[in-house]
Amino acid sequence: MNERKMSNSFKSYVGFEDHDSQSLNTSGDDSFTELNPRLLPGEVVIAEAQNVLLFAPVSEQKQGKSGSLSVTNFKLAFVTTEERPKEESGQQNLLLGEYEVCLSNVDVVYQLVGDKKRRLTPGNNVTGKVRGLHILCKNMKVLSFSFKFSPVGHGKNLTNALLHHAFPRRHQLLFAYDYREPYYNCQREVCSFRGLADWERELLRTGCQGWRLSAVNQSFQLSTSLPQWLIVPQEVLDWQLGDAARHFRGSRPPIWCWGSSHGAALVRMADIHPTITDRVKENVMLENVRKSHPQRRQPVLLDLSKDFPSPRDVQISYTKFRELCAPESLRLFWIQDNNFFSLLEGSRWLQIVSVCLRKSIEAAEAIQRDETVVLQEGDGRDMCCIVASLVQVLLDPYWRSLRGFQTLIQKEWVVLGHPFCTRLAHVFSTESEQSPEFLVFLDCMWQLLQQFPAAFEFTETYLTTLWDSAHVSVFETFLFDCERDRTLATADPNNRLVLRSIWDWGEQFPEQDIALFTNPLYEACSHSQPKELLPHGGLSSLSLWRQCYFRWLPLLEIPGGGLAQIDLHHRQLSAEVAALQRGESAPEQTLTQVGSFFPFSHGITRPGALLASSLTLNTSFLPGEAFLDSQSLLNAPD
Repeated sequence: MNERKMSNSFKSYVGFEDHDSQSLNTSGDDSFTELNPRLLPGEVVIAEAQNVLLFAPVSEQKQGKSGSLSVTNFKLAFVTTEERPKEESGQQNLLLGEYEVCLSNVDVVYQLVGDKKRRLTPGNNVTGKVRGLHILCKNMKVLSFSFKFSPVGHGKNLTNALLHHAFPRRHQLLFAYDYREPYYNCQREVCSFRGLADWERELLRTGCQGWRLSAVNQSFQLSTSLPQWLIVPQEVLDWQLGDAARHFRGSRPPIWCWGSSHGAALVRMADIHPTITDRVKENVMLENVRKSHPQRRQPVLLDLSKDFPSPRDVQISYTKFRELCAPESLRLFWIQDNNFFSLLEGSRWLQIVSVCLRKSIEAAEAIQRDETVVLQEGDGRDMCCIVASLVQVLLDPYWRSLRGFQTLIQKEWVVLGHPFCTRLAHVFSTESEQSPEFLVFLDCMWQLLQQFPAAFEFTETYLTTLWDSAHVSVFETFLFDCERDRTLATADPNNRLVLRSIWDWGEQFPEQDIALFTNPLYEACSHSQPKELLPHGGLSSLSLWRQCYFRWLPLLEIPGGGLAQIDLHHRQLSAEVAALQRGESAPEQTLTQVGSFFPFSHGITRPGALLASSLTLNTSFLPGEAFLDSQSLLNAPD
C-alpha cells in the first residue's frame, strides 16, 4: 500500500489542542504521581517523561492511561497506576511488563504533529517540541503516546534518548552485555551443536552412512559463518575441502545437515562466487556428495535463488503485510477492511510462505525416493535455513517434539549461521539488510500445525512467543550473525558476554505460561501419527496466523470464543483423564472465559490455577477454516 496515501488517512488522538482536557482519563487527579519502572540488574534509566498518556491501539476512545514513560538501556517502559490485575493481563513476562517493549523490538518511530506523522531518523536529534509519538514494533505491536501534559522538554528528551538507544551502532551496546543477573542454565536438554559430541550424536541418531566429522574449521579458519565442526563427504580430505571452499560464497561448501538410514542426505551449500566462471570445484564437491550415497546416486540440486524471494523482497512483503495487520487508526482499519483480501494478496506474504512449503515438500519427496538433496542459495544462510528445517520436520518425527524443534533451530539457524543480528536489525545500519526470514519459517510451521494438529508437541502460543523472544536483547540465541561473532563476544576481556539461552524459558515466564507451550493431543495421538508428513503447500490450503498477527487489535478478539477457548476445554479433559487414570476424582471445572487471542488477550480474564497442573496442551488443534466470500476480515470465522 502506498505509504503517502495511508498517512493522509491517519487520525491522531494525541494532538489535543482542540480537545477539552477534561475529556481525558487522567485518573481523576490533577496531580500526577511520579512512577518508576522496575529495573533489571544492570539496567539504568536514560531518560523519562512524566504525565504521559498512552492510547489504546485502533480505538475511537480519546481517553488515555496516564503514567510515566522511560527509556532505559533495555526497554521503553510505561508505568501507570491503572495496571490490570495479573490474572487479567495475559502472558506474564518476567523481564518485560504489560506496557514495556524491548528496545530491540522498536522498528519505526514517528513524531505526531497535529493530524500528521513524521518518521524520525535514528541517531538524529529532535530540536523542537514533541507533542506525541507513534511507535511501530517489529512484532507488529503499536504504541501511541501524548506529551501534552508533560513538563516542558520531557517529550523531546525522551524521544532523543529513544532514537539513540533503540538503534545502537555497535553490538556491544545491546543490553545482553550489561545484564548482571546470575545465570543458572536450567534447560540442558537442547543440544548447542558447538562441540564434537553433539554432531557425533546426531550422525549416529540418523544412521546416515558415507559422511564424516571434520575439524577443518577449527578457529573458523575455513569459514567465519560455519561452526567449528562440520559433517562432510567421507571421501573428501580436509585440504581438498579447504581448497574448494574458497570458490563458494562465504566459504560454504556442501555441508551435511541431516540424513536417512537408507543413505539419502540433506545438504546445504552456497553458490559459487559470481566472479568465478569455472565451476569445476563445485562439480568436484557434488561428485563427492554423490559418492557418499551407498548406491552412488546422483544428488538432486535445488537452486533456491531462482524460485525464492531475496531478503529484500521478504522485507518489502512484510512491510506491506504489517501495514495491513497494524493500521494506524480505526478509520484506516475500516478502509482496509473493505479490501482486505486484495491488500493481503498485494503484500505477497502468503505467497512466500507457500513457495517455502512447496519447495520443502519437493525436497522431502526426493529424499523419500532415496535421493540426496542439495540446497543451494546465494550465501546459503537464509532460505536454506527455512527449507532445510521444514524438510527435516516433514521427514523426522524427532524434530516435532518441543526439545527436538528447539534443537533443530539451534542447529539449522543458530550454529549454521543465519545472520540474526542483521536480519532482525539488532544493530542499526544505514544500508539495512533487515528481513524476517525466521518469521516466514515460524509461519510455515504454524501452517503445518493447522494441517496436522496432533503431530507436534508444541503449540501456536509457543511459536508466537518464540517470535517475540527473538527481539529480547537478553538472550544470545538470536543476537549474532554467526558462531564466530558469539565466540569473540564471550572472549572479550573488556566486556565479556554471558551466554544466556533463549531455551531456558523459566528465565522469562512462570510455569503456568510455559505449560501453554505443550500440546495435549501430541502424547494421546503419538502412537497413530505417520512418520512422514505430506502437507498441502498451495495458497488455497493456507490461513492467516491470527494469534500472532492480529493480537494487537482488540477489535478482532472474540471474548469467550475461538480456538483458545476450545483448547482450554481440551486441557480440562486432559486433567480429568489423568486424574481418573491415577484413581483420583476428577478436578473441578475451574475454567473461565478467555479471548480468542489468549494468552495475548486485552483485558479478558485468564483461567485459574488449572494451567499450573501437569497438563500437556495445545491452542491449535483444528485446521484453519476458509474465510467467507466477503472481503471483510471481520466476517472471517474463528
